[in-house]
Amino acid sequence: MSMIKKILMVVTAILFAAPVFAGGIEINDAYARSSGKMAKAGGVFMMIHNHTGAEDRLLEVRSDAAKMVQLHTHLKDEDGVMKMRHVPDGFDIPAHGMRSLKRGGDHLMFMGLVAPWEHGEAIQLTLVFENAGEMMIEVPIDLERKDMAHSH
Repeated sequence: MSMIKKILMVVTAILFAAPVFAGGIEINDAYARSSGKMAKAGGVFMMIHNHTGAEDRLLEVRSDAAKMVQLHTHLKDEDGVMKMRHVPDGFDIPAHGMRSLKRGGDHLMFMGLVAPWEHGEAIQLTLVFENAGEMMIEVPIDLERKDMAHSH
């Protein structure tokens, strides 16, 4: 990889990493990840901060990056096995609080990717909140991220 391409990827990552604000909601540390070029699904992770005095709820996510996008969580089944489940009622975001969307927990699940997710590129999505309304964001694709930064 050329030095110019590496520099552009770093600058892009810094720009995408900046917080996004709308209607009292702040999005931090968002990133997208799939398991590789042949993957049919991918996940998006982020920190959602609610700076208002009222609870809000993430109801829906829309994106042209996949045929279907759902809000997912991991739940333990009767055999003690963790499985992903769709959360049709959305994710509560407490007043003056935060909700972490992280690997192994709540997350945005993209199924039927329309194109491979390439490291260093970005996907566009619209987050739909009950009170804050719609928020359009760009999320960097980071196929190398190994940490669980959202675990705090």
